[in-house]
Amino acid sequence: MIEPFDDTYFMKKALQEAEAAFEQGEIPVGAVITIDNRVIARGHNLTETLTDVTAHAEMQAITAASNFLGGKYLNKCTLYVTLEPCQMCAGALYWSQISKIVYGARDEARGCINLNTKLHPKTEISGGVLAEEASALMKRFFVEKRNLN
Repeated sequence: MIEPFDDTYFMKKALQEAEAAFEQGEIPVGAVITIDNRVIARGHNLTETLTDVTAHAEMQAITAASNFLGGKYLNKCTLYVTLEPCQMCAGALYWSQISKIVYGARDEARGCINLNTKLHPKTEISGGVLAEEASALMKRFFVEKRNLN
């Protein structure tokens, strides 16, 4: 029996955010932040919409979660994100003291793992949750983008 609120359940919510980014012409990365199995924040890439290179899905979700909680620390929260965080996002997650990061697809070129970006010592990280779905959405986006140009 599958737990109703497992990593797959919440990653599906993050994938919904990634789909919203895709529909807006943004690189399809989505994120949700949970506390006690409850979604408290959602975000997706808005770098094109806001003309802001820092408007990644994780950054949007961190800001929303901090506003929801009324504080800057997310030390009892879990981030679900469809793509492994980049250095910038990993740095922000470090400062937020988030408890756990669960990502979908790896980002071999720009992800925090291969770039050896430090996370907070108490932050757990795991990946590969719905990686195929997240990767397929990303590939579809870039195929369509290339065909338009």
